[in-house]
Amino acid sequence: MNPQEFLTGLRNAKLLAIVRSQDPEAAVRAAVSVLEEGFGHIEISLNSAEALRVIEAVRLQAPEGSLVGAGTVLSSDDVSRVAGAGAQFIVTPALGPSVADSVRRGLPVVAGAMTPTEVYTATQLGATAVKLFPASLGGAAYLTAIREPFPDVPLVAVGGVDHAAAQDYLARGAVAVGLGSPLFRDAAAGGSLTELRERARHYVRLAGGEL
Repeated sequence: MNPQEFLTGLRNAKLLAIVRSQDPEAAVRAAVSVLEEGFGHIEISLNSAEALRVIEAVRLQAPEGSLVGAGTVLSSDDVSRVAGAGAQFIVTPALGPSVADSVRRGLPVVAGAMTPTEVYTATQLGATAVKLFPASLGGAAYLTAIREPFPDVPLVAVGGVDHAAAQDYLARGAVAVGLGSPLFRDAAAGGSLTELRERARHYVRLAGGEL
């Protein structure tokens, strides 16, 4: 999948699930659960235990058409490792060497940025989209302000995004929202998958305009 196809899919889905866990088996179960409930994109953070193995396992078990990416990717070595594990897209927390290296490899990359200068730099580096992070610092009003000088930059709001915030960010023009702990809670550490699936369905309905 090329970066433009990835971006089109993300715009349509509006949701990016983010898994961080110190329990690899629970992480895989949680990740596959949200994909089965209608999420199309999931990011496995390199901060997770055995993250590369989790990426490989989720790719094997994910429903057809799902995209499995790697997050917290900072270095060129990180890019090499996650690409080898089968990551289909890259997410970074900042503008490290991983952004340019992902672009060179043709991997879609959602680059972390916060300030106008960082947003501009991300676009110059060739990022597929810009992760506004941590979005909770400025909220949806800050996303609106950033969009004024950069109306054509696809922004993904990440960091402290709960259900109400997700609605607000999407209404103000974010192409997608990244959902971590408000979605997974303790499910990626062995908590209830039934409750996780219920929350996932709720977010999917929100993204589809049903709520």
